[in-house]
Amino acid sequence: MTALFVTLAFPLIFWNAKLLAQGGSAMTSNRTAVVTGAGTGIGKAVATALLRAGWNTVFCGRRRAVLDEAIRQAGKTDARALAIACDVSSADEVDDLFETAAEAFGRIDLLFNNAGMGYKSTPIDEIPVDVWNQVVGVNLTGSFLCARKAFGMMRRQKPQGGRIINNGSVSAYAPRPGSVPYTATKHAITGLTKTLALDGRPYDIACGQIDIGNALTEMAAPMTVGVPQANGSIAAEAVMDVEHVADAVVHMAGLPLDANVLFMTVMATKMPYVGRG
Repeated sequence: MTALFVTLAFPLIFWNAKLLAQGGSAMTSNRTAVVTGAGTGIGKAVATALLRAGWNTVFCGRRRAVLDEAIRQAGKTDARALAIACDVSSADEVDDLFETAAEAFGRIDLLFNNAGMGYKSTPIDEIPVDVWNQVVGVNLTGSFLCARKAFGMMRRQKPQGGRIINNGSVSAYAPRPGSVPYTATKHAITGLTKTLALDGRPYDIACGQIDIGNALTEMAAPMTVGVPQANGSIAAEAVMDVEHVADAVVHMAGLPLDANVLFMTVMATKMPYVGRG
């Protein structure tokens, strides 16, 4: 796993955690966020918004070059950005992700559990088992592994506490046709959120979930052309600017730890919703 440490006044500085610990300068922000799936889409928008709001922000994703570009596009800020390539379905890589982040910034205050993937609309009997395993590995196991590591650090750091925000999706309670792997994992994320919110209370760890509907990203672009509907038709759907999601997450993240948004739904006003109709 590789990391890039960036002070957003160019040029970029290639960074090594041990060198920083031996002689690097202290961070200007005292809040640190880890955002998974931060190279594109919702994750990129949220990581950028947090960085601009003063959070030292770890941009995590599979592709290092994409993460580097996301940080470049964020522009100059007073906070610091760190790019770490990581497969969230790998326990070892997730451990390295959080240990590198903590070594760089001293603590973890926020995890935005966002990395996810879907699959084309398909009847359950035609979904390959390896596709099921891949979607579960990223969407559910990845969220578990990241929450597990973040929770442990938040519980043991001084001062104790932090916040975990899970990306649940409207599919956490209203499925799309032919979406068994994605919908099942998003329902499971709701269970993860509720349990973490309960188990985190003694340690000042808050957990909430944002359920997003039709934010215009690369993944959602087909919705503007046409996607399967509950009545069997193919139709375009309304979408919204992904920046509205980023604003909502920044609000959730900025609350004091004695307050929590347990569930929030942010969706395009005219998208199909209840019963997908």
